[in-house]
Amino acid sequence: MLAYNPFSDLGAFIPSFAMQAFLIAMVLLVIGGVVLDMMHKKNVKYFFENAQKAKKSATRELSSGEKIAIISKTVASDIMTSSEFCTFQRRAAHLLGMYGTIIFWVTSAMLIFSYSTPSSSAPSMLPMLWHIGALMTCVGGFWFWFSIRVNVSAEGHPWYHVMFADLFVLALLASQSTALLWSITQGAGSALSDLFLILFIVSNVVLFGGVYWSKFAHMFYKPGAAIQKHLAEADGSNSNLPSPADKPKQFGLGIRRESPKNY
Repeated sequence: MLAYNPFSDLGAFIPSFAMQAFLIAMVLLVIGGVVLDMMHKKNVKYFFENAQKAKKSATRELSSGEKIAIISKTVASDIMTSSEFCTFQRRAAHLLGMYGTIIFWVTSAMLIFSYSTPSSSAPSMLPMLWHIGALMTCVGGFWFWFSIRVNVSAEGHPWYHVMFADLFVLALLASQSTALLWSITQGAGSALSDLFLILFIVSNVVLFGGVYWSKFAHMFYKPGAAIQKHLAEADGSNSNLPSPADKPKQFGLGIRRESPKNY
């Protein structure tokens, strides 16, 4: 099953150029959604204005080598391995979802643009990675949704409590869950494959078309914010925040009195 390329059989009914056009349209939806998000929320404008303001309160000038070292460390730690998450469960779920999604999207593009005709024969590794990427995302995403995100004891919300902020993760899970179901049913010759294909297409339209209303654009801002944070710590500006207190704790355990349950 893992070595099965669903796009090859789909090419007998839907031309390759139509699949390619759909993928390009999804990319354009992401670009358009991010641009609208930037124009409306002014996140990038605030980011640069705050960075310029912080520079004025810097206590030292960083050399080019220091900046490169800080950026490289941030990319390797905060971005590539999500070290900012304080619990193993949240970090593991995030990494599974992040790398699974990247693998799924990259292999989808490769299969659609190079191996989406009935006569094409994709290297077995590509469809295997496509299925594995979708499985990784589903494991990480459903783990997050049903175990980590749910905070009934603290907020009183059940697992099915949904807000606009949840649009990204739900659409992502729907997209890759239906992709797996479509591949399985199509490979088995089931009539349900058409239903799951339609759900796969619709969930992708919601995922990429809903960038403006979801947290999709957040993934583009987060790396820049992490890099700026560490640069500000190194040059002494500390993002215009007070310096960390160096006195020992004198007021008991505080929030450490009880181990975190959900975050």
